[in-house]
Amino acid sequence: MHEPFAHPMMARATHDELARQNFVSSFKIYMEDDVYPENEAVYRKRAEPRFVREHNRPPANRHEVRRALETEAFTQTWSSIARTLQEMMWDASGETVERQLPELIAKAKVRNPRGSLRLDPNLKVPKYNAAIDIHCMPGGYATELCEDDVFSGALVDRGGYYYALPLQGKAAHAFRDTAENSYRGAAARNVIRYLHREFPSLAPRRILDMGCGIGGGTLPYVDAYPDAKVYGIDLGGPQVRYGHARAEGLGKTVHFSQQNAERTNFPDGHFDLIVSHGLAHETSTKAIRLIMAEVSRLLAAGGVTVHSDPQMGRGLTPHDSFMHDWDTHNNNEPFWGTLHDIGVADLMTGAGFAPDSVHDVWARYGDDDGPSIIAADDVTSSLARTSIFGAQK
Repeated sequence: MHEPFAHPMMARATHDELARQNFVSSFKIYMEDDVYPENEAVYRKRAEPRFVREHNRPPANRHEVRRALETEAFTQTWSSIARTLQEMMWDASGETVERQLPELIAKAKVRNPRGSLRLDPNLKVPKYNAAIDIHCMPGGYATELCEDDVFSGALVDRGGYYYALPLQGKAAHAFRDTAENSYRGAAARNVIRYLHREFPSLAPRRILDMGCGIGGGTLPYVDAYPDAKVYGIDLGGPQVRYGHARAEGLGKTVHFSQQNAERTNFPDGHFDLIVSHGLAHETSTKAIRLIMAEVSRLLAAGGVTVHSDPQMGRGLTPHDSFMHDWDTHNNNEPFWGTLHDIGVADLMTGAGFAPDSVHDVWARYGDDDGPSIIAADDVTSSLARTSIFGAQK
């Protein structure tokens, strides 16, 4: 049975809890491998021809594909199941965390830490994060259930594993969860490999992970750049409390703080490397521009910024773009599709970066020899899993 990587802060499941979590995961793997791909056949054989008869042309974009498919029983059925499984995943993991919450809160109070933790009880969580349960996770990242709460952090740690596992597809049986392979960890590994390939001489003194959550994507940088001081910021108090204790339990030195990436309290030019993993699509049109402007302010001369996010839809066929856009309409990710329509060059140059310093590629998850880097407009690359974009100061 699949069990997340064990470390001192991980909530441990009973036999029955683990069985339920593995059922959901197995069902998600089946849907990923054997059901979702069949939607294209329904589109080609039924929805597209009907659209052509009505409009004398094929659908031009994901929005027209969605309108063509939303009346198809097959699409309605798998979409309903996918949403239900997402909710079941968090519920099944949540009961494990809730049962042990007092114990986890006590464990999170670390004595003599290697790193540090700074909280801001007066931080105003922006509406784009506070108004919805992002990706259907109950309470989102920043909800505080009690004093010294770590619930959402512990839920991300355990539930995020069952979210990431189906992305391995038929190789999920061989998936070995580790601290680096945890939620957002695979994306961080791809970014690090990309950095080593494209910026081999980069030797950052200070690294910042924006929207770090529990540090799943932060900790790999501690090992990749052992001479650097690593920082992580997030809106959620429960996230950084748990992330700090998790890092300490794993023997990693990280400096966590509760901050809004739109406006941080770090001085100008303080960092040589600024990264994020899945942050961009959980913001807003206004916020992502403010965040990139803040990145520009915080980077030292010659510094590099790299952001990893679920694969942006540029260059995909209209149907594949529709499939990638499912989360916008069905998984409490309202900015997902809009982000994918924003040009990376426009986003980065608008923040003050020179056009020739901007990079924008795709990469596949899980390549042991390094990410397969693909041009971001390559329409043959629908198997890519993540976008990597950024710039150099």
